[in-house]
Amino acid sequence: MRHRRIGELMTREVVSVRGDAPFKELTRVLTRHRVTAVPVVDGADRVIGVVSEGDLLRKAADRAVVPGDRPPVPGLEAWERAKAEGTRAEELMSAPAVCARPEWTVVEAARLMEVQGVRRLVVVDADDRLLGLVSRRDLLAVFLREDEDIRREIVDEVLGSTLRLAAGALTVEVRDGRVELAGRLPLRDLAPVVERMCAMVDGVVSVSTTRLECGADGTRGADGAHSTHSTHSTHEETSTGDERK
Repeated sequence: MRHRRIGELMTREVVSVRGDAPFKELTRVLTRHRVTAVPVVDGADRVIGVVSEGDLLRKAADRAVVPGDRPPVPGLEAWERAKAEGTRAEELMSAPAVCARPEWTVVEAARLMEVQGVRRLVVVDADDRLLGLVSRRDLLAVFLREDEDIRREIVDEVLGSTLRLAAGALTVEVRDGRVELAGRLPLRDLAPVVERMCAMVDGVVSVSTTRLECGADGTRGADGAHSTHSTHSTHEETSTGDERK
């Protein structure tokens, strides 16, 4: 099976700033390009951090109401206050940046986003040089795949080339990314394998085995009962709408 890689999904035309970029320039860049974050790079185009709208808004939240007064901002840590007092990208940015490699799969990128609580990843090469950005919305593009393309990959590559099942042993129906398997498998142990491998195909939302028979006694499902397996998806927006950064 061939999975789409981050290098295919990422946005390549990415605006970046240097570490000495002043606050107003950062605000201007985010506004002009209609983006919510911008990578910060050094002189060799290596990524050293990311400045987001949240980083800049921290200054507004920490601004004194009157000279000498400081507004109550519950939970504002010392490091956050220091960032709020920054005036340049290198002082305001979140570092290190949460990065991905272009050869990563959607699953790898989605897991990192979830663990780190971010809505985008900076894509870098082996030397940490900027290649692009990938957002949760970009990752969701795999679920726009046509049903017939999904069905063909399952029949030809999963059932045929990989599992070597006899042609026509199983029928595969796909509707809106939901896969339904029907037919008979020679061994019960094959059922969970078939289910799992179908779920791994790009664009699959769920896999149903309620019409799948296996074993000499015609037991249904992967474990002798009806079962449906759902794949994990990156949405939120997975999604791609929290503004945690």
